[in-house]
Amino acid sequence: MSEEICPICGLPKPLCVCEVIEREAKVIKIYTTLRKFRKPTTIIEGIDEKSARSVSKQLKTKLACGGTYKNGKIELQGNHKLRAKELLKEMGYDENQIEIS
Repeated sequence: MSEEICPICGLPKPLCVCEVIEREAKVIKIYTTLRKFRKPTTIIEGIDEKSARSVSKQLKTKLACGGTYKNGKIELQGNHKLRAKELLKEMGYDENQIEIS
């Protein structure tokens, strides 16, 4: 009967909705920059640090490209703006919170 209680929302851990609310409140920005030798790089900002490494790994696998997570941003080699948006929607992110520029 000693279930852990979330300190933020006060609900038991299995019913905690803090992560869902936090995920819905953030805006995810996707844009492309040119790097050395005019190579395009897709940058994704706004994904929380807890899940960013796993999201980065899934995106790199599904897009068949290289990339990294550093300085709070996911960097993918190549221009993958539209496909990355579709994959983020499949991962459970809301379409309205994803901005492409």
